[in-house]
Amino acid sequence: MPEFFSGLLWEIWILTREMAPYLLFGFFIAGVLHVTFTRDLIYRHMSGNRFGAIVKASAFGVPLPLCSCGVIPVAAHLDKQGAGKAPVVSFLVSTPTTGIDSIAATYGLMGPLLAVARPVAALAGGLLTGAWVRMGIKEEVAMAPAAPAAKSAASGDEGNIVSRIFHYGFIELLSDTSKWLIIGIALGGLISYALPQQWIETYLSNAWLAYPLMLLIGIPMYVCATGSIPVAASLMMKGMSPGAGFIFLMAGPATNTATISFIAGKLGKKTLFIYLASIALTSVLFGLLIDWVWHWGGSQQSWVHGQMEMLPSWLENGSAALLLSLLAWVQLKGFVMSTEGKDLSGKGLLLSIPDMTCKHCVATIETALKSIDGVDDIEINLENHQVLVTGKPDSDAVSKAVVEAGYTLESSRANQA
Repeated sequence: MPEFFSGLLWEIWILTREMAPYLLFGFFIAGVLHVTFTRDLIYRHMSGNRFGAIVKASAFGVPLPLCSCGVIPVAAHLDKQGAGKAPVVSFLVSTPTTGIDSIAATYGLMGPLLAVARPVAALAGGLLTGAWVRMGIKEEVAMAPAAPAAKSAASGDEGNIVSRIFHYGFIELLSDTSKWLIIGIALGGLISYALPQQWIETYLSNAWLAYPLMLLIGIPMYVCATGSIPVAASLMMKGMSPGAGFIFLMAGPATNTATISFIAGKLGKKTLFIYLASIALTSVLFGLLIDWVWHWGGSQQSWVHGQMEMLPSWLENGSAALLLSLLAWVQLKGFVMSTEGKDLSGKGLLLSIPDMTCKHCVATIETALKSIDGVDDIEINLENHQVLVTGKPDSDAVSKAVVEAGYTLESSRANQA
């Protein structure tokens, strides 16, 4: 048993070393993009169901570091501000599938072929889904001018640009992805150490078996674009084809139950079918293309293996230590908040919002509620999914703001204590 744990920990450390420099760089660039790609900039270019709006929605989504949870409130606001159904769905496909942080980490652990394929496939998937939805719209929806977006963490004036970049990249984004990143690295280490290579070579080297299996696992599973990397990389290192690994990289982050529920409720069941079919089709087509290119190139391992040999060991070890320290810090902070988290107290309107699950959700709900007349202050407890609104706002306006932001209002009651 001690030998098993020591071997497992060593594999986890190796994976962490290989990903850490690229993850840290990706988190920094994500912070830069978060400051640069303000919401009002995105809204301005996505009204109506023009094909140009679909292209812009897909292109905007590729570099943005939003997971399939964080993208929902943005999509809900796009829908509210006049964006067409087609570009909204394009944005929902291209955004969570990849991001600047996951592209960098993919290159570090899985090589240049998949690192290039991820953003290209995300763009293609967004275009395919948007075009398909647009074909089903009988009449062109009139363009509605996008209202100026309320200030948020991305577009606010609070603090200087550098502090906003680091706060988003290394606090907000890391907090939202840390759980899935830890799970992904641990699972990847377990696969590398415990799963027999012969078993994977026998079963998952067969595309006819591996492709549908990766789809069946990936579509219902929630995993962020970065957290999916060590799982797919470990399977590939044991003998699974790069194309099958890519299918998991795309299908896993692109969908979760919350996204499926949002699309079905807001955009319709027909749109949901197109959304799921497009993701499956794009994943398989790019999986086939990747395997063909890899075999055509002589199955060179350098195309699908990490590029960490170019970095000095001190940088690998230092980056891994820093990443683990940051992950431990955000997890400890979350644990302390959960143990200390009590129901919000104070006089005001107490809201229970069960699908408020990340920092993006907090920022979106806070922005929506602060725009209501009569709101003096807002206190949010993310762990307990509660919001306390103080002042004298209209309760119906508060409920409407939460729903229009893309969230479920489970209960709303006046709090007297």
